[in-house]
Order: sequence, then C-alpha cells, then structure tokens
Amino acid sequence: MPGENLSRDEARERADLLSVDGYEVALDLRSAVGEADGDAPRTFRSVTTIRFRCAEPGAATFADLIAPSVTSVTLNGLDLDPTAVFDGSRIALEDLLAENELTVDAQCAYSRTGEGMHRFVDPEDGEVYLYTQYEPADARRVFANFEQPDLKAPYRFEVTAPEGWAVRSNGEGVLTDGTWRFAETKPISTYITAVLAGPYHEVTDSYRRTFEDGTVLEIPLAALCRKGLARYFDTEDVFLVTKQGLDFFHDHFDYPYPFGKYDQAFVPEYNLGAMENPGLVTFREEYIFRGRVTSASYERRANVILHEMAHMWFGDLVTMTWWDDLWLKESFADFMGSFSLVEATRFTNGWITFANNRKSWAYRADQLPSTHPVTADIRDLEDAKLNFDGITYAKGASVLKQLVAYVGRDAFLEGARRYFKRHAYGNTQLRDLLAVLEETSGRELAGWSRAWLETAGVNALTPQLTCDAEGRITELAVVQDAAPSHPELRPHRVAVGLYRRSPSGDLVRYARAETDVDGPRTVVKQLAGAERPELVLVNDDDLTYCKIRFDAGSLDTLRDHLGDLTDPLARALCWSALWNLTRDALMPARDFIGLVFRHAGRESDIGVLQMLHAWARSALTHYAAPAWRAEGALLLAQGALRELRTAEPGSQHQLTWARFFAAVAETEADLQLLRGLLDGTAKIDGLSVDQELRWAFLEPLAAHGQADESVIDAELARDDTASGKRHQVRCLAARPSAAVKAQAWAQVVESDSLSNALVEATIAGFARPGQRELLAPYADKYFEAIERVWTERSIQIGMYVVRGLFPGLQDDRTTLEATDSWLAAHRNAAPALRRLVLESADDLARSLRGQECDAAAAR
Repeated sequence: MPGENLSRDEARERADLLSVDGYEVALDLRSAVGEADGDAPRTFRSVTTIRFRCAEPGAATFADLIAPSVTSVTLNGLDLDPTAVFDGSRIALEDLLAENELTVDAQCAYSRTGEGMHRFVDPEDGEVYLYTQYEPADARRVFANFEQPDLKAPYRFEVTAPEGWAVRSNGEGVLTDGTWRFAETKPISTYITAVLAGPYHEVTDSYRRTFEDGTVLEIPLAALCRKGLARYFDTEDVFLVTKQGLDFFHDHFDYPYPFGKYDQAFVPEYNLGAMENPGLVTFREEYIFRGRVTSASYERRANVILHEMAHMWFGDLVTMTWWDDLWLKESFADFMGSFSLVEATRFTNGWITFANNRKSWAYRADQLPSTHPVTADIRDLEDAKLNFDGITYAKGASVLKQLVAYVGRDAFLEGARRYFKRHAYGNTQLRDLLAVLEETSGRELAGWSRAWLETAGVNALTPQLTCDAEGRITELAVVQDAAPSHPELRPHRVAVGLYRRSPSGDLVRYARAETDVDGPRTVVKQLAGAERPELVLVNDDDLTYCKIRFDAGSLDTLRDHLGDLTDPLARALCWSALWNLTRDALMPARDFIGLVFRHAGRESDIGVLQMLHAWARSALTHYAAPAWRAEGALLLAQGALRELRTAEPGSQHQLTWARFFAAVAETEADLQLLRGLLDGTAKIDGLSVDQELRWAFLEPLAAHGQADESVIDAELARDDTASGKRHQVRCLAARPSAAVKAQAWAQVVESDSLSNALVEATIAGFARPGQRELLAPYADKYFEAIERVWTERSIQIGMYVVRGLFPGLQDDRTTLEATDSWLAAHRNAAPALRRLVLESADDLARSLRGQECDAAAAR
C-alpha cells in the first residue's frame, strides 16, 4: 500500500463503495500527564467502532490510521491480525458485507507538531494542555476512520482524562464516572471533528434569537484559553463579535446555526490562524494580546472569528466533495468574513484591509509558477496541504466580491440560502453552486466560471489617456494584458476614478464611471469630455481582481501627492499598485522606500501603515541593489526614528513606528536607544514598554551582537511563559555567531526534539537579512538535506524547513543555478516538495530582477 498520502482516485473509488452510518470513538488521555516511558513516543489509547455499508459485498477497501501500534482489529465479529492488516497508515479490509462494523483498538501518539493530538506543557506552571487539529487529514492520527471529506457521518466521542480537566468536543458533554460522554454530532467530515482537554480557563455566555415564526434559538457560548493567559483574555470583545456575527449570518442565511453550542478555544503552538470545527472552533492563542496592540490586531481577530463562523454553513453544513473544491469553503469564508466585518461590527473599514492585505497575498501567489485556478487540480493530500494559499482564500474571495457585483447582492445571498437548504449535511462541487446562482440571478455563469474560477493568473489594467488643447479628455481607454504563461484576458467590472487637487491641496475624486472591461482595450466613453485628471485610478473602489497600473502623469502625481489622497481606500489601492510595480521590477526599490517615508507618516489607516512597513523592509531585503543596501538601511532607520519621535504620544501610530524602528535599527545610536528603552535610561513620551515590546527591542540587540545568552535568559526569567520561550528561542538563534547558526541548524534539521512553535521561532531567528555571510555555508547544506527532511518529518515541519531555510538571502545567480540544478536532479521528488522549491526559486529570480532595476536607477 502507499504511505500516508491518499490520492483523489483512491478517495473517489472508496466513496463509490462505502456509506458511513456512524462512529463511536473512545479516547483515554490520562497518559498525557506523568513521566514518559523512556524514549518511546508518549501514546494514548484510542478505540473506534465504525458502522458502514458497502455497495459491493465481497469487495475490499481500507481504513486510515497513523499510530505507533494497533492492539486489535475486529471486522464483523472476526479478529484480524494487526501485523497482517496494518501497515502504519492503513488497515486493509477485505470481504466486506453489505453492512459492516469495524472496531480498532490502537495506541496513538501525542503530537509536538500541531498535527493530530497536540500535547503542550506550559513552562509557566507545568500544566499539560491537549487539542486536536486535523485539516486536511490528521484525524487518522487520533482514531481509525475513512479520512476524506465526502464520507460524512455522525460521531459519538467519549474521553477519559485526568481529574479536574476541562474536556470539550463538537457536541455537548457530560462527565459521569470519570469519563466525558459527548452528544452525537450531525453528519460531518472527519477533518472537523475535535477534542480539547486540559486545565483550560473558561468563560461562558449565551446567544438568543427569536425568529419570525416565534421559535427561539439559544446557543451556549464559551471561550477558553490556558490559565496563564486568563488575565489577558478579553472575552467581552470575543463574545461581542461572536454575537454580531451570529446576528448577521442568521439575518442573511435563513438557516439556523445547526451545531448546538459554540465554543471558541485559543490554544498554544497552533499552526493555523483558526479551524472551523463545528461547536468547538480553535484559534491560535496569539489572538489573546499580552501587550498593547493596534486596532488592526483587533480587526484581524474579529475577521478570523467571523471567517470561522461563516464556515459553519460554508464548509461544515455543506462540504466540498474533494479538495479540488476547497475554495467552496475557504473563498466564501474569506469573503463573508470581510463582508460581515464591515456590515455587522465596528470595523467598517474592513474592505480597505482586504484590498491592501488579503489581495496582496493573492497577487503574489497568482504569479508563482505553482499558480492554479481557484478551483484546483488536487491529486492527493500533499497537494491539498499546499493549496491553503492566497489563491484559494484571497483570490477566491476577490472573485466572489466581483460576482456579488455581477449578479447582485440579493441574488447572491438567495443563492446561498438555496445552496444550504438543498445540500445540508452533504457534499458539493462547483456545478452545484453555479446552479443555484444561475437560478437566482437569471445569468448564465459557465463563461464567468471558466474565466475566473477555472483559469490561473492575474491581469494588469493600465489607463491610456489623450486630451485636447483645452485640457479635456478626448479618449480614456483601459488596456488589459496578461503574463505570457497565463494569457487569459477576463471580463472585469471596474470603476475608473479621476482625481485632482482641490484648492486646499487635497487629492480628491471629481469623476467616476463604471464600465465592463473585456478584451485587450476598452474605451470608457462616459469620461470623454471630462477635465484632465492628475490621477487616473483604474479599479477605483476595488471592484475587480487585477494589478493596477498608472499612466506617466498619474505616477508623477503619486510621487508628490500620494499622502494628499483623502479617500483611505483609494490610498490603499495606490500603495498596493506601487508595491506590485516594485515586485515586477518596474519601480526601483529605493523609489518605493522613498515614497514610504515621504507619505506613510500621514497614513491614517493603521493596518495600511503596518503593511507599508513590511513592504519597505521587504523592498530593502529583496529588491534593493546590494551596493545600495547599507545606505537604504540607514534611511529606513532614520526615517522610522523621525516618525517615532513625531508621532502622537500614546497613539497606536507611535506604537507601530516603535516596532518598525526596532526592526530596522542599524547604527550604534539606534541600538543604544533600544537599550535605554529596555533599562529605563531612555524615554519617549507616551511610549509604554510592555513585555511584548521588550522582546521586540531585545531581538535586534541580539542580532547585532549586543545581547548575549545571559541577557536573553534574564529576559526569559522576567517572562517565563510559553510566549516568552518562543521569543527567547528566536533571539538566541538571531545572534551573529557561526556557532549559534550551526546549533540552530542542527536543532531544526538534524533533530526533531523541538515543537512546531519552537521550530518556527528558531528559523525566524536563524535567517536574518543582515547576516548573509554567516548564512552562506548553509546554501549547499539546504539542498543536501531537504529531501530527507521531507521524507522523515511531518508535512507541517517539512514546510517550515523547506520554505524557511531556503537560501534566498544568498541572492545571486549561483544560488538560482543551484536551485535549478536540484530541481533537474530531483524530478521524482515528492511533487509538494518540488513545488515549494520551485516557488522559492521564483521568488529569488524576482528578487534578482528587482535588484537589476534598482541598480539601473543609480546609473
């Protein structure tokens, strides 16, 4: 049999053969505490009974299970020899009856990689916390099952845990005789079942809604976290957003929340942002803020809460048949998260964040050699794991935003309502969604789907402007182009905005026209005769998914007056367009950095400002000519300090500039200021240096060799928590020493002793842009190690290593040639591994093109 992978063809064959009637799963988690048994993996007992039917009696199939050992396998009353039927990832099942019962008694392993049953020991108090994370296919690490989304079934979980622990699952639970017994779930897929166990801190609330027919819906609410985070846990805001979301989705979906209770658990060492397990949503605990953060952080958390809530309908109630249609849940949740955020909460500028942040993720992913249509070709589980990307989420959401404009909001929401009712507790494909939207809108959507969902790539839209002698527009056209690798030109519904400066100096819109762009060139007839603009903004109001380009006059206006744009969404779109020009080697990196420091100080939207800081750092690291980097680094640090000192004391802008200054601090004077802020000898009015900010200031000191191990360990003593440990590990790995880098490399690549969170922290500290020479010896080692790492480690850890340790900071042709040589010599390597390396190679090639553009600007 194959290893841990599962192909689409195998899943399709098994789905044609089987129907699953129910699971009973009993887990004994008492082994999570106490001393481990030598070097053997720590395990727990998992007993699973599956009742299922077979369409072809006498046929054979397999169940999925990844476990160190299996004690017994019983099929239809017959005991099977585990050594004969279990190969480490599958249990062979032969001579099936029409109706079958399979019982598997196994010893499953606790995880330290965030996959399966993750076990975390809190360094603050020694308490043990457990939670599960399965998507796409890690439920088989906890109980035997048929691990594919279209074999839905109801589940009954029983969990025996240490006395005094809180234990949660998808259904309501009752503790009797030391065992938690949970109510049977509705039919759901394996990957959204869940178990949480440990001494979690819990706060409860409830949601109540009366429908027009008089029926009342009551949903018990709970929010959970580690005891060590309880003092920071602002559950009032979590429950506020939760209730606002439940109101919004009940108002618009006309399908009551179907899964009983609604628990939200914030858990440690989480690989994802969150996971939509019905009745027990899990989040990364970093959404509980230990220090002061900006409103952008609260907005991001609210968006994630609403994204996961949308999944209760899109994904949990109605689930894709196979991972090809992953977008059916993720694109919808991404879109509905922003839609509900803007309409139901205090974060009314959520579409600005969407345009500036989420779509940036999509544009990058859609220009990689691994780009794929929104509805993708997912051959197996490894493909599925890598397709939780900017296309499946953010491009898909962008396309849906355009679809709402195309078919109309009412038709779109009515289509969603019919979709839920028609396919409740079932599985769907693209055609099922298109069918209901065609019904409600009256539009034929096959052509739209082919253009937007079934082809890859992003178009660029550029204005062409001609004016007469009197300064009026004679013709304004929009030119559409596409990359040669993906030449599809698409229909776009766009708004074109014309801007000019007012007498007060503000850059404001004075004319706007909506039009359908189709083909290589479209004339916007409505704007003929308008006065000459200083700025033409194609895709004003962000109606479509495209890269925005500028005519020469508009670009000149932005260089001098971008900060004068009064509309925050228009500013965000212009910044995004300028960043795309930089990444595409059409604008020198030094010019982009100059624009940031010319205009970012006036940026009112804190999320946009934070994004500009990230882009400025990336421009210097990846796209600036090597000969200019030192000068550019000084400019970044000087500009950041200037803005920090002039920011309003105590404001979130001051906090944002403080973090950015720490990230780019360069000179001895910069570092001395950071030391002073840490030890109290320096002060900036209004800036409160809490523990999180202390770590942000300490890391650059460590990276510049001005904070040794004793200083870092002393900081950990101040903050001896799980968060503090992650910061300490990152700071230790950031020190500029060959011995330090060798140790960090060995801990991540040659050992599997670190948890997923500490692997991620070590890699973040190891790969510092200012330490290129120290990292040079690891380029060859990387290519020697990655295939072994991919084979031996879990896919999550493999992704961390292959992406995070790629020698992209050795940004020269030699590294690119070495990458190409590895790809040529490893054509039979795992496709998912090759994809990661190919993406990194493309990023490096893009960096080199950007550096050439920047160098040319100096000549």
